Amino acid sequence: MNSRPTVLFVCVHNAGRSQMAAGFLRALAGDRIQVLSAGSEPKDQINPVAVQAMNEVGIDIAGNVPAVLTDGAVRLADAVITMGCGDACPVFPGIRYEDWDLADPAGQGIEAVRHIRDEIKERVKTLVSRLLPAPGRRSSDEDDRPA
Repeated sequence: MNSRPTVLFVCVHNAGRSQMAAGFLRALAGDRIQVLSAGSEPKDQINPVAVQAMNEVGIDIAGNVPAVLTDGAVRLADAVITMGCGDACPVFPGIRYEDWDLADPAGQGIEAVRHIRDEIKERVKTLVSRLLPAPGRRSSDEDDRPA
């Protein structure tokens, strides 16, 4: 893995789950992790209920645009998080894959989407803790330097 890991979130429409996950990862990791998201069959806009749910927690995803999943995006990623795209997600050796079994927010009301949003947030927090050293922990290079 390079010094700044790249995470790709993938769902079918790239309009709900993957967009919420990308929004949380950007908010929690800042520029320490490169964040990508894509869909195997992207919609033309972000799910407005997902936008509303994320606005409730102070994250604006309204300006995001669903993107088509490409082999190139997968090859760039250190970790690919899939959310129901099934066989449409290309698999390459050496890349870590995780499948998050999450309900699809498409057609759901705000109460259901809030639950999905909160589950995504917890999973993203766990992902960040695995990809980045804990604050205050020094790298092994720093440990070897004289004081």
